[in-house]
Amino acid sequence: MRTAGWRSYLTYGCAIALCQPLAACGSAENPPASTNDRSAGKAAAAVPADAPLVIAFGDSLYAGYQLGPKEGLAPQLQAALAADGVVARVQNAGVSGDTTAAGRQRLTYVLDSAQKKPALVLLGLGGNDMLRGVQPGETRTNLDAMLAELQKREIPVLLTGMIAAPNMGGDYAQAFNTIYPELAAKYDASLYPFILDNVVTDRALMLGDNVHPNAKGVTVIAEGLAPLIAQALPQAE
Repeated sequence: MRTAGWRSYLTYGCAIALCQPLAACGSAENPPASTNDRSAGKAAAAVPADAPLVIAFGDSLYAGYQLGPKEGLAPQLQAALAADGVVARVQNAGVSGDTTAAGRQRLTYVLDSAQKKPALVLLGLGGNDMLRGVQPGETRTNLDAMLAELQKREIPVLLTGMIAAPNMGGDYAQAFNTIYPELAAKYDASLYPFILDNVVTDRALMLGDNVHPNAKGVTVIAEGLAPLIAQALPQAE
């Protein structure tokens, strides 16, 4: 876990405990709706056709749950990279409500349908598994299979982690929380240990459900991820 430490862990855990009956981080039955919070929107610069492709493959935290078209993770990442002088096209492949099992089923299709081979895939799934009480072993197996597929295709990965809510119990948390660092090490993937780090502890950065970030919260996430993405992308000649 990064600098947020136990405060992020406990705050997020309390929010998850309250929202656990929903059984999904932004379920597919509740499609994203535009929010009134426009403060984080950034103008997207034109991206050359030959720019490296980054695919953001995850759940509602990637999909932009209840956010406007320019407020989700993909557009804000693209803008944050551009602000740092890094040219890349970031494709939103997030689906609200996705579990690791659902992601495993659709990964090949997303990769095969891409206009070009991705220079990097951001992989962020597992939160909905935890909410539904899916056994960590199943979550690990599905993430392992996706990472193996990406490795086979020689596509670098940035894995964004999740942590188990305290109410899931110590045994569950121990089994779940070790998934991301261990798989990142196994596949030599970059790791951002907790996607809501430095966000979940600040209500001004969260939607009313206290589980999903608002546009400002996504900005913080994008700014945290952008340097790791820039390091993983091929350097221009």
